[in-house]
Amino acid sequence: MTAETWISVDIETSGPTPHTGSLLSVGACPVFEPERGIEIRLRPDPGLPWMAEAEAIHRLDRVTLEREGVEPAAAMAALEQWLEHVVVPGTRPVFVALNATFDWMFVADAFWRHLGRNPFGVSGLDVKALFMGRHLDEIAAWAGTSRLRMLERYPVDLPHTHEALDDAREQAAIVRGILGGTGTFARSQGAQPLG
Repeated sequence: MTAETWISVDIETSGPTPHTGSLLSVGACPVFEPERGIEIRLRPDPGLPWMAEAEAIHRLDRVTLEREGVEPAAAMAALEQWLEHVVVPGTRPVFVALNATFDWMFVADAFWRHLGRNPFGVSGLDVKALFMGRHLDEIAAWAGTSRLRMLERYPVDLPHTHEALDDAREQAAIVRGILGGTGTFARSQGAQPLG
């Protein structure tokens, strides 16, 4: 079995898919070392739509991002370089997100489009699925896996700001709660067991 380093990832976008919106912000941190995080704000693709509904949630301003955002190719290169520094040597990075299907498609698309590769590979771990699997005897439907439902069971003293790194750290804390945060699994992630 290949050893793994779980990386919590959160994104903000200007639309629902990589072809109907730009990747605007990526935040990431190792699940068991959340202090080693990164956040990159990207320049939006001028050819893609900008949804007012999305902006109302993330509050990222298009004009500011066009002026101050990192070019997407440089952003993905920086994210890959960061991964090389935080992934435990001899392990593979595992993309962890809530909802992984949404976040992964944007990150995978950007990696492939700009670098011709995706260091996370073709799959990701969905926090909702992890939660449902852990509590399958209580949760009869996917609707029972909301972030708020998770926080009822695993309270996290971190803000949910829609800043990508803040939210990646919150997700990481939820995952640690679901896993119990201690024992062999945590040590396999290169972390000391949590108290």
